[in-house]
Amino acid sequence: MVLKPNMVLPGMTCTVQPTVEEVADATVNCFLGSVPAAVPAIAFLSGGQPAELATARLNAMNLRFRSRMPWALAFSFARAIQQPALEIWQGHEANVVPAQQALYHRARCNQAARRGEYSEEMETN
Repeated sequence: MVLKPNMVLPGMTCTVQPTVEEVADATVNCFLGSVPAAVPAIAFLSGGQPAELATARLNAMNLRFRSRMPWALAFSFARAIQQPALEIWQGHEANVVPAQQALYHRARCNQAARRGEYSEEMETN
């Protein structure tokens, strides 16, 4: 079984947006109190978050709670990974290679976030 929830987030129009660490804390603490340790993995849906922000939040969870989580945290291959590539591609053959590069980039960033090794500098390299 793989649980596929969203992160604990405020509404998009909320005037006060939490920090990356606050989202990580709220999300993992919620799961620690409600998701059995027998669940092997939690694969997040993006919940409409910008790709870079979703990656930073996943990284914070894996970095801050690594020793306390009984399950693996990752992304479902949803909007947080696919959206940047889809925006570049737009159905045009000429955009296939740049779209593939964007998909590869997001996958690498999220692989690092899964390990708690992501940094904002990865977005520009």
